[in-house]
Amino acid sequence: MKLERLISIIYKLLNHEVLSAAMLAEEFQVSQRTIYRDIDVICAAGFPVVSYQGMKGGYGMMDGYKMDKSLLGTYDVNALITVLRSLSTVFEDGRTQGTIERLQTIGPEHLTQSLSVDLDTLRTEPDALRHIRTAITGRIVIRFDYIDTMNERTARAIEPLRLHYKYRNWYIYGYCRTRQAYREFRLSRLMNLLLTGETFSPHPEVPEEATSSDKVWHDQLEDVVIRVGPEALAEALDQFQQMDKQFHEDGSMTMRIPVYQPLTARWLWAILLSFGSGAEVLEPLPLRAIIREQLQNALKPYEEV
Repeated sequence: MKLERLISIIYKLLNHEVLSAAMLAEEFQVSQRTIYRDIDVICAAGFPVVSYQGMKGGYGMMDGYKMDKSLLGTYDVNALITVLRSLSTVFEDGRTQGTIERLQTIGPEHLTQSLSVDLDTLRTEPDALRHIRTAITGRIVIRFDYIDTMNERTARAIEPLRLHYKYRNWYIYGYCRTRQAYREFRLSRLMNLLLTGETFSPHPEVPEEATSSDKVWHDQLEDVVIRVGPEALAEALDQFQQMDKQFHEDGSMTMRIPVYQPLTARWLWAILLSFGSGAEVLEPLPLRAIIREQLQNALKPYEEV
């Protein structure tokens, strides 16, 4: 613990002009006398710590002293700091902030913010990400209620292994005790999260998420062809930018989207319906019928208006 504190103090002094003993003592939850002893140890180790007197006095590193920057290039440091800042904000992780401070000591004198990363957390319960990360680190079983793709609500107990951020959503992957298998859950559908306090040991074999079943999945893809009007181009590109597309003289666009079992892909129906009259399904024909039925059902609550 003392060694970790000493290293943290060194990096803080490298990143700030002056830090008072009181500030350091409060941050590390030790007495000022302990900080004085730590500073003596740091000086004895060869670091040029300077003491400043007065009301705004404290400790700092000698002007011009910097750590070796040969480990990482400027581009690497900037990218790492940007990503870590996003993670630090999401998880409110003090350790991540400490890593940022260490990286800043080998970064450029004046860091130019050329990259920004926003890890959206609006689709999750408040504090869910931090609690789940705590459970993963401590190997703690978690319980929650879950709404699956068929809109069925079930109570789940899982042994969490890792968090994913993909497709603009957060996911938790782990061993589901309810289903006796490894599963992935979208955090936006998760409610009433509880850390049980029960710890678990990892199973002997953790299956890879990408297995031979991926080939079967890809073999069952079917093309969905839609025609998008000029008024819905931006929305369609937001959803299917990488899909095959063809623009027409009237300003419209045709998109070809490979989808696994589109006749049961409710997520696809929701996206297509969100385009309103701005998009029309051309193929497959059964999907046209499904979208028509969905539109008719959506109108039923408003028949009396």
